[in-house]
Amino acid sequence: MNRVQLITYPDSLGGDLKGLYDTLDKHFAGLFPGGIHILPPFPATGDRGFATKTYFEIEPQFGDWDDIKKLAENGPIMLDLMVNHISKSCIYFYDFLEKGTESEYADLFLTLDKIWQDGEPVQEDIDKMFLRRVTPYSTYNGVKVWTTFGKEEPSEQVDMDIHSAVYKKLIKEIFENFAAKGVKYMRLDAIGYVIKKVGTSCFFVEPDIYEFLDEINALAKSLDMEILPEIHSHYSIQYSMAQRGFWVYDFILPYMVLEAIFDCDPTALAHYLKKRPPNQFTMLDCHDGIPIKPDLDDLVSSDRAGAVVEKCVARGANLSKIVSEKHKSVDGFDVHQIRCSYYSMLGCCDDSYILARAVQLFTPGIPQIYYVGLLAGENDNEAVKVTGEGREINRHNYTTKEIKEAVKKPVVQRLIKLVQFRNSYEVFDGTFSAKVSDNSTLIMQWDKEDKQATLTADFKTMHTTIHYLNKGEKVRLHV
Repeated sequence: MNRVQLITYPDSLGGDLKGLYDTLDKHFAGLFPGGIHILPPFPATGDRGFATKTYFEIEPQFGDWDDIKKLAENGPIMLDLMVNHISKSCIYFYDFLEKGTESEYADLFLTLDKIWQDGEPVQEDIDKMFLRRVTPYSTYNGVKVWTTFGKEEPSEQVDMDIHSAVYKKLIKEIFENFAAKGVKYMRLDAIGYVIKKVGTSCFFVEPDIYEFLDEINALAKSLDMEILPEIHSHYSIQYSMAQRGFWVYDFILPYMVLEAIFDCDPTALAHYLKKRPPNQFTMLDCHDGIPIKPDLDDLVSSDRAGAVVEKCVARGANLSKIVSEKHKSVDGFDVHQIRCSYYSMLGCCDDSYILARAVQLFTPGIPQIYYVGLLAGENDNEAVKVTGEGREINRHNYTTKEIKEAVKKPVVQRLIKLVQFRNSYEVFDGTFSAKVSDNSTLIMQWDKEDKQATLTADFKTMHTTIHYLNKGEKVRLHV
């Protein structure tokens, strides 16, 4: 399990799932034994696949389940399950709108009468919530339904009632279908929003959230599957989840690496590496953005984060902001995520980029490399202009010709060499240590029996050195 994973859209490396297989086979054979996280390949009506209509089909323009099975031959497959919501265009919601309370799916959806006695929202309660849109509900045919996400009005994504019997039945069927198709990992997207309780933030409501997680985890284990809860929250929540034995995302690392490179000082990064839980999926970039709030709250000051944000914006980044006034910093700092390619954020400097990736690959956990990052991709400003969606800056779809050219870049070849070492040298489940030398050099080391691997990263020169033991002799890996 402790090998590097790729994360990609189904159509971003070669146009479809067959193109993805061919790309990996031709240019990256054996590079991702940890598997592939394929972002939603299902029929959907928006949000780049996250407004899913059904989990029982693959969108025909991407391929079919046989393509998923073929990809699974080279490593485990991870797929997303939006446990909080589903597309308003799904057959279940259509049936509900047509038949009302007579629909067999009526109880699947979170109508406001389940929250407020008369079904009318109370602004005082809404003011306490961690909102992702102006109102946490939309109206369809006169019926108000909870909608956590969506820019549209009414929202494209309707929330489901996790306590209903029809929800539990649907989730079980989805898991069973995925297991039958060879899917090993399930990323539970937006799980932090599944509990809605008047008087709370309606985000990661404890202890209710743990009861839900335990129930989902038991279902996954019964099918020999693993779950990865996806939660953007205060870092202490990630720690709490990890302490309970769940794999979580390290949403702190991308920022800490950026700040260390910008400041030429890895001290705070080293301190973080010593304290973080090891059972995390590490990442630098993804399909959304670099997390800031609430992930870094009480860990990094607004001034420090603001300086990093300012530098990224100067290099072409755009920002997503916190909607809820109550959940902004006291000083007004409101950046939720920085949206930019990681390579562009580092000024397209090859040495800085390789240093950042080396730190990621030496950090305890399971490394995920986003497909744009794999190709050292730069900001796609044209996609932002065409779509009006800021996240498209780091969601470029590569043609086979573009992939062929990108693979030739020295920085990509250097990254491939790093990943090959991370996969092949069996020390990364041993004992880890990290320290700072001379205020600007980070030393990360792994030891296991007769093996040892040491990364020396100089944050002033951006020079990366890796040494490892081969039959008792120290050998340098040239990257």
